Amino acid sequence: MEEKLLSRDQGQRLLESYEVAEFDWKRLARYSFWIAIICIMIAVGAAIADDFIRELLAQLFNARDSVKCLITAGIAAVFYYCGVQRMARSPEKVYSNEAILFLGVLSTAGSVAFLGRAIDTGSGHFSLLIFLAALIYGVLGLWFRSQLVWVFSLLSLASWMGTETGYMSGWGAYYLGMNYPLRFVLFGLVLTACSIVFSRWPARRDFTASTRAMGLLNLFIALWILSIFGNYGDIDQWRQVKQIELFHWSLVFAIAAIASIYHGIKEDDGMTRGFGITFLFINLYTRFFEYFWNNTHKAIFFAILALSFWFLGSRAEKIWNFGGVSRKNGTGTLPDNV
Repeated sequence: MEEKLLSRDQGQRLLESYEVAEFDWKRLARYSFWIAIICIMIAVGAAIADDFIRELLAQLFNARDSVKCLITAGIAAVFYYCGVQRMARSPEKVYSNEAILFLGVLSTAGSVAFLGRAIDTGSGHFSLLIFLAALIYGVLGLWFRSQLVWVFSLLSLASWMGTETGYMSGWGAYYLGMNYPLRFVLFGLVLTACSIVFSRWPARRDFTASTRAMGLLNLFIALWILSIFGNYGDIDQWRQVKQIELFHWSLVFAIAAIASIYHGIKEDDGMTRGFGITFLFINLYTRFFEYFWNNTHKAIFFAILALSFWFLGSRAEKIWNFGGVSRKNGTGTLPDNV
């Protein structure tokens, strides 16, 4: 029964005076599962410390490496099976499903390691095992449509690329005239190009973002290292080179960042825009330290640094505040003076 204690205008003003306090349950769920996995690892460590369990595990680990490989592979299969079943039954439970698959990833790594020990010939070509792990993770990630397993596949692929080229060069500094950072620049470019393939593959289009993120991360971190050390593999040789002689690498780094920003603005891609802006500032601050650290009084040096960060913070705060107003008003535009 309506008692009409408030007028319509008063009721509307009362509703507008309340603001719902949001809680980030998604982040809490993600962190909780991370902590759970860490606790599982601690529990395993505590179990190993127990005398009875340690003796039991000693008998198990005294088995042949081939047997341990099969056991850990079986454990991995159980985790993958449980993870896939939960994904089909409860797809909304993203983090718990991914946590189970992550335990499968760890078990797979153990199985591959035991396989390497079982078939070891003393050649030192262990990069083949890393490639095998990357292949397994890649197939399972695409099959299960698991972003987590796919990311581990890309991480393993990057590790394989580094170790394989190192093995092919006799663990020297250069491979085909390229040091490690330059090799990872090419790897990052290839990985970023592969994200275009996923963007045109309707069944696996959701893998585009993770593949592009890993490609850009490899590309920009490698370019940053190149801008500092250049294509040198010997630290003594690098120390004899003036930083100005490496300026062309800084220029390449800046061009790549600007190109990423341009792509992000043109295609409305927050990822490429964010990577470009972040690493453009990293490039600028790195050059600031290189060229002005020795020639500038430290008080002036840090004063300039403080002012620049204060300016960046104030601009970011202003944009954030106007963004909040725009969201509250239901608009997506910012005032012209931002």
